[in-house]
Amino acid sequence: MKITFGKVLMAAATAAIMSSAISVTYAQDNPMVGGAAMFATKNIIENAINSKDHTTLVAAVKAAGLVETLEGPGPFTVLAPTNEAFDALPAGTVETLLKPENKAMLTTILACHVIPAKALSTDIMSMVKADGGKHVVDTVGGCKLTLEAKDGKVTVTDENGTVANVTIPDVIQSNGVIHVIDAVLTPKAADQAMATEPMAPADAMAPADAMAGDFPMVGGAAMYPTKDIIDNAVNSADHTTLVAAVKAAGLVDTLKTPGPFTVFAPTNEAFAKLPAGTVDTLLKPENKDQLVKILTAHVVAGKLSSADLLAKIKANGGRYNFNAVGGDALTATRRGSKIYIFDEAGGAAEITIADVNQSNGVIHVVNDVLLPK
Repeated sequence: MKITFGKVLMAAATAAIMSSAISVTYAQDNPMVGGAAMFATKNIIENAINSKDHTTLVAAVKAAGLVETLEGPGPFTVLAPTNEAFDALPAGTVETLLKPENKAMLTTILACHVIPAKALSTDIMSMVKADGGKHVVDTVGGCKLTLEAKDGKVTVTDENGTVANVTIPDVIQSNGVIHVIDAVLTPKAADQAMATEPMAPADAMAPADAMAGDFPMVGGAAMYPTKDIIDNAVNSADHTTLVAAVKAAGLVDTLKTPGPFTVFAPTNEAFAKLPAGTVDTLLKPENKDQLVKILTAHVVAGKLSSADLLAKIKANGGRYNFNAVGGDALTATRRGSKIYIFDEAGGAAEITIADVNQSNGVIHVVNDVLLPK
């Protein structure tokens, strides 16, 4: 059988046309951004680098070392400020933020633009409507953003009162969605630095840990949204048993990964309610599998704030059923102003301290240990 050179060229041309057609198909439902096609088969970074309107954002993401994170599976919702949005900051601010010595502050600011879930504009509008006109959401940087919708348009207000308009919504990515915005969002602790003058030099800036100011104290210790679940938990005097259990179960490295995770964290008193000797027995090496099973009944993949739980409880007729990473079935309900988490064994744990934001998720302190069936 002879295959002519012409047939080879024809086959190659046909394949190229088909490949192009497939790419166009994946992009055609996405809006153009910065003069470039956005492909739903590409991740956030792969698409963003092609937008001429987001060169400053891309440079900032690279300087903050967040490229690998935003290339990860997510899903993420990224509120992406344009170059013009960054240009509107006080003169010299961007240049100062891009300096290596200011990486921590840059990372915190960028993380205020990332929500650890995929939220399309329709999802946002539904949440806003369910919450009576405003929906507060937590970002991976620990910032609280207020979402509003009017006449089909979404606005985002940060903790300093800056209002950003979503100018291009629903740019679908393989690992989430981008909404283009026309202003830079900043954490509350940065409002002085971002006010009307260029940012102060690094030695005059507040440390990243100052970001904990508006977040709950747990076990007598400040909880910092710039630290991960383990780094915060080890400082809580009310969670020494939980920390010891996590170490014995070999789950420290897992709970230090990017996640995000939602952790229902039983206090020492919660563990003390278990039958005498239970904790001591669980901490023995030969019972590691059982300990892991119990602890993973307290961890949920993804970040669920109390507002998210309440919205899901309301949307599901008063009971929200979901699974822990260990496969255990959990149910969230509301009684008055309190949220309760029911386990498979029929126990109910009250969330006593909600929304303790972490760099890799959120902790809700609970007053009982959740048990498998």
